[in-house]
Amino acid sequence: MTLANDGRRRATRFGMIVTALILATTWLGTSAQAQKVRSEEETARILALEKVTARDGVVSGEVRNKANHPVRDVQLFIRYTWLWDDERHPGNIDPGTSTYYTLKETIPSGGKIDFTYKPSPPLPKIADGRFDTSVKIAGFTEIIPQK
Repeated sequence: MTLANDGRRRATRFGMIVTALILATTWLGTSAQAQKVRSEEETARILALEKVTARDGVVSGEVRNKANHPVRDVQLFIRYTWLWDDERHPGNIDPGTSTYYTLKETIPSGGKIDFTYKPSPPLPKIADGRFDTSVKIAGFTEIIPQK
C-alpha cells in the first residue's frame, strides 16, 4: 500500500507542477510587452539627440521626444574611437572603448531632458592621438496607453 501512496503523491506533485507551468506560461504570454526593433530612421522620428558635446570624455546633451506618447529607459550608445596622429604607425594599445548609458527619467510627449555621462574610470591621457566621441540612441521603451 505504501508504494501505491508514493505513486499517487508523485503523480499529484507532477500534476501540480505541470499546472503551475501552464498557468505561468499563459500569464507571461498575455502580460508580456511586444518589442519591436526599429531602424535609425524610425528612431529619429521618435527621439532626437540635440546639443551633444564631448570634452575630456564627458558627454552632455539633450534627448527630445517627438512622439505622441511618453518614452522611458532611453539607452544611449557612447563610443570613444581612438584616432592615432599617425595612422600608418599606430601604437600597440588601442584605448578606444564604448558603453551603454540609460537615462532614468521618463520623457513626456514633446518634452526633453538633459543628460551628462562621465566615464569611470576617466579616459586615459595618451599622447600621439585623440578620442573621437559619438553618441547614438540604442534603445527606448514607448509608453502607449491601452485602449
